[in-house]
Amino acid sequence: MYIRCSLTLNPPQPAAEIFIAALSELGFESFEETDDGLKAYIQEEHWDEQAFAAIAYHNHPDWSVEYQIDRVPLENWNAVWESEYQPITIGDQCVVRADFHPKPDQAVTYDLVITPKMSFGTGHHQTTYLMLSALLQMESLEGKAVLDMGAGTGVLGILAAKKGASPVFAVDIEPWCVENCIENALANEVKLTEVLQGGAEKIQGLTFDIILANINKNILLADLPSYAKALNPGGLLLLSGFYGEDIPDLEQTAYNCGLLKQGTSFKEQWALAGFSKDI
Repeated sequence: MYIRCSLTLNPPQPAAEIFIAALSELGFESFEETDDGLKAYIQEEHWDEQAFAAIAYHNHPDWSVEYQIDRVPLENWNAVWESEYQPITIGDQCVVRADFHPKPDQAVTYDLVITPKMSFGTGHHQTTYLMLSALLQMESLEGKAVLDMGAGTGVLGILAAKKGASPVFAVDIEPWCVENCIENALANEVKLTEVLQGGAEKIQGLTFDIILANINKNILLADLPSYAKALNPGGLLLLSGFYGEDIPDLEQTAYNCGLLKQGTSFKEQWALAGFSKDI
């Protein structure tokens, strides 16, 4: 059984994205943005109503909040999700769809079958879209060692593998994401070298040519030293999961770790930043 918190936010943005970040810290596993706010889901045994009510963002000068709490069986939630989840197209190169969607009518270079279940990363969120777009703009990744950090569904690592990257490691702290990542790799007929459960401690002793980390600002700031150490000379680090206003903090921390900023891109208020390591 799941607890569903339906939040009516006025205005919906940026309140919805801020609540997603806050609720993730409380153990909420999945989010559905609506026209008037947000629906958030958490397993009933992890639900803490006092902690939910104590979130500071309930009282904020820039928006108003109303919410309703109810219980939903997992199978009903998934059925609703499947009826509403639509494929997305990134440029003319890539389609991201679930296994219950038909193949695209027109040929695309990368037809990614990504069924997220409770994992983050279908391409619908602005940050995943930014990361996928950046990967698509790269030339062949043949023989490049790639890390998909905070992998979620594994969509970034899977696209990297499709573009020839090897080895490809995926790391996520949640066990259901690890399982989902493995399932999606099989569905796309690619091999991920290892899918590991945990955080930055899992990459100690490993090195990569490209590191992809789509998480959130606080985790990125804490883990940047680990990413810098694991990045090969001449390598590229792509970060997303944060707002444009957060770039200076990340840039300063990356600079302190010996990394140089290469560029940024934006989708609405969300941002991607690239960093390199000198040879």
